[in-house]
Amino acid sequence: MKNTLKNPAVYLMFIIPTITLYGLFFLYPMFSSVFYAFTNWNGLDETRFIGLDNFTTAFGDESFRSAIFNNMYFIVFSVGLQVPIIIILALLISNVKKLKGFYKTTVFMPSILSTSVIGILWGFIYDPDIGPISAFLGFFGLDPIYWLAEPKWAMIAILLTNAWQWVGFYIVLILAAILAIPKEIDEAAEIDGANATQRAWYLTVPLIKPIISVVVMLSIAGAMRVVDIVLVMTNGGPAGSTEVMASYMVNKAIKFGDYGYGTALAIIIFAFALVFTAIYQLTFGKTERIEY
Repeated sequence: MKNTLKNPAVYLMFIIPTITLYGLFFLYPMFSSVFYAFTNWNGLDETRFIGLDNFTTAFGDESFRSAIFNNMYFIVFSVGLQVPIIIILALLISNVKKLKGFYKTTVFMPSILSTSVIGILWGFIYDPDIGPISAFLGFFGLDPIYWLAEPKWAMIAILLTNAWQWVGFYIVLILAAILAIPKEIDEAAEIDGANATQRAWYLTVPLIKPIISVVVMLSIAGAMRVVDIVLVMTNGGPAGSTEVMASYMVNKAIKFGDYGYGTALAIIIFAFALVFTAIYQLTFGKTERIEY
């Protein structure tokens, strides 16, 4: 047995299939996408090399520039509003004495649902005729709001729906970090006279900064690649008000058959996500390892 494990051929037997699958389903599609990004290709005819034309067209495309700004809205909403709410809810759940498991399961459940299911569910909630929000507004004599049909409301509706789906996932991450803090630390602060708010702000939050940094980074990355909820609920409408970079890429490549331009957009999205996460990691994302 020992001689078998020392034989390099044994390791190759296990490594080669994995490397082969990795090359076929990751490396090859990635490099072929880079090639097609510099071509004019509709998916059927022969490719025609056009250099950087797809990239120059993208940055000159007003609709794509609008999609970039919509992704920025996702980032600002996720980091500026969603993350603080996640931290507050995680702190509240961590202090619950009874049914803590029930609350953790309840907040986590939306993140395991299909985006299509969530899109249909919230489409009903936003419905101006039979939706519960309209019924609530009508109870106070207010006119219904056409959430998904009016440009000024559509993006807000998408942001709220996307947040509802993923907030629970991040709460569980932060909650795990909070519950990993030794109880003796919190008890010592309580003996010293610190109230619950002071212990949360000056003790718990600083101790979970590394996981908060991870949540912020995941929120930025998620905001850059958001697409499914947009396609399900509005398909980028009305009038492109909810179009994001990824949905614009899908529509250009699949709906209009411009695969060369679509792959160029995919590379631009990848570059944006890489730059934003790198900037965050080099600035605010630097955290020291905390030992209890």
